[in-house]
Amino acid sequence: MTDIDHVVLLDEEGNAIGTAPKSTVHGADTALHLAFSCHVLNNDGQVLVTRRALTKRTWPGVWTNSFCGHPRPAEPVASAVRRHADTELGLSLATLELALPLFRYRATDSAGMVEHEVCPVYIARTDDEPRLNPLEAMEARWVEPEDLAAALTATPWAFSPWLVLQAEHLHLFDRADARRWAS
Repeated sequence: MTDIDHVVLLDEEGNAIGTAPKSTVHGADTALHLAFSCHVLNNDGQVLVTRRALTKRTWPGVWTNSFCGHPRPAEPVASAVRRHADTELGLSLATLELALPLFRYRATDSAGMVEHEVCPVYIARTDDEPRLNPLEAMEARWVEPEDLAAALTATPWAFSPWLVLQAEHLHLFDRADARRWAS
């Protein structure tokens, strides 16, 4: 992460109002900004979960969705999703579908770091196996959707808050829906 990377700042209605260096937007007083989350499935309907690198500024070492990130100013969000899939996990996405266009959340981690994002959620499919960028993810696993759903219910504190919240809105973690997304 460098100050060269910028994120899109948003007003309360979700309209772009400017940009800021990425390194400045996650702190104790985080401005609302644009991000995205992506859940990747394989042809067997399994969901890829990753464990965030210990060097991540927010929620280090926590299990989360496949990957997430921020589009650059003027970059289409779907292009940013594909860029991050490649740079973070070495994945080429066969399909990409917008599942939750208006997902929004604010959460504070144990160190006081705040995520405050309008975060469209995508579902993707790949035939690839992940090749982790160690600056982004320290582990990855393909899991059965119902096993992930059970783990999110039993131990929500072990996962990123955005994954827990997204699971409440998506039916991705139901076996039938996972099969539908994967095909």
